[in-house]
Amino acid sequence: MVGILTLPTMAQQTPRMSVETSQGLFSVMAAINACGYDADLSQSVPLRQQIRGEVLKAAQSQQAQLELRRMCVFYEDHRQDNASRTLSNYVALGLNLNDSPKLDLRTKESSLPPDAIFVLGFLPLLQRFSVEANLNAIWQRHRPDYEQLIESLHKPINGTLLSTDLYLKRNLSGYIRHEFVIYVEPMAAPSEVNSRNYADDYYMVISPTNAGAIRLDLIRHTYLHYILDAKVLSRGTTLERISPLRESVRSAPLDDSYKFDMGLLLTESLIRAIEARQLGGLKGPAKPKEELAWDSTRQGFILTQYFYDKLVLFERDEVGFDQSYADWLHGIDVQRQQKFAATVPFLKSSTPELVRKGQHKEMLVDLAERALANGNFDGARNYAQQAIQNQEDQGRALFVMARVAVAGGNLNDAQDLFERAATASGDAKIRGWSHVYLGRILDIQEHRQEAVEHYRAALNVGGTPELIAAAEKGLRQAYETPAKRPTD
Repeated sequence: MVGILTLPTMAQQTPRMSVETSQGLFSVMAAINACGYDADLSQSVPLRQQIRGEVLKAAQSQQAQLELRRMCVFYEDHRQDNASRTLSNYVALGLNLNDSPKLDLRTKESSLPPDAIFVLGFLPLLQRFSVEANLNAIWQRHRPDYEQLIESLHKPINGTLLSTDLYLKRNLSGYIRHEFVIYVEPMAAPSEVNSRNYADDYYMVISPTNAGAIRLDLIRHTYLHYILDAKVLSRGTTLERISPLRESVRSAPLDDSYKFDMGLLLTESLIRAIEARQLGGLKGPAKPKEELAWDSTRQGFILTQYFYDKLVLFERDEVGFDQSYADWLHGIDVQRQQKFAATVPFLKSSTPELVRKGQHKEMLVDLAERALANGNFDGARNYAQQAIQNQEDQGRALFVMARVAVAGGNLNDAQDLFERAATASGDAKIRGWSHVYLGRILDIQEHRQEAVEHYRAALNVGGTPELIAAAEKGLRQAYETPAKRPTD
């Protein structure tokens, strides 16, 4: 990565927000441009046309032409029904490449998002073409141009993020562990902004117009996800209480993920309410703000109006966002909101979500694991149960539920769940740790011989050094709960 420009919104702490460029992303974008991707070419910065010409000029050798044809055949065969969807696939691939001339994956193939997997066959073709056309030389030659673009965008981007922080009256002295990275890539269409959420990290790919304009509203939208997505994970009790609202949006034109995950629906409703309140600035006319909030409500984000009304009061108060957020969630009247939802004439379609999740199929299991790590046992159990109902990764979900049972002292339930996890999971780590936990439970119940069998089963599975060490320790001596261990 070059031209890293951090955004100083986290006072006195190591920043986790930055504007960057990536050689891997550049190479993918330069390659599809060479294969005919020309969306918004006339609105792009002149640098895009210049690089396109240099790439084609560098590919004059017989071997380079051969590799270019092979690469472009793949590109043509994998075109989607519109340029936006086609670009999205290659952005996902580029974001998962190492920032080096080798253009190798920095993510395990099994962990790649679905849209990147769709065009994964493009990668070996790109790697060979990159060598023959010496894309690395073109990249190195234009690094100063990319850095200049980053410098020109720093002020408007930082202003957008800072104004959002000020609106929310956030405490900026804290430290957020996950990242928010904005990649500037002028080889992409300026009208297209791609945002991704991989695990806890957030990424955007933007391209300025030839007038230097960028979609600051979409940057703010992704930033709000960065701030708010994690907050709902520790609110399992609240989510369970308001979960009946999901039935109210069954006929709404929402993506199915919002209809079975109350946390997603709640957060998106809040984000859209914030966007409506910030439309035109704090002193902007009220009617466009109200219309935007109502449009969001009619799309199915049924809590938008509730949060909109709370934000009106919030703007006049001195209380910060964190305290207000807790009060807002506590104040949601489910029956009142259900009656309100029954009066809403839903639209026939909704605006697609900007921020794409990296692992759609494992989303609920991921939420369950994060909730467990945050000590939100009710939330972890609820997410894991939903994952099982939706036939996601059964082994992982059962393993989460088993650990929740252990935390609650329900050893009988935990034993049953660990046995099911060990059988259902194809992951050696989950099978191994399930056997270790079963051995410990049986030791506590003074069934030593059965415990030993599970420790041996864990060793047979193999896995990380920590897992092996735990199994070997179980074989050497019976497990004792901390309360039973002698003190020094």
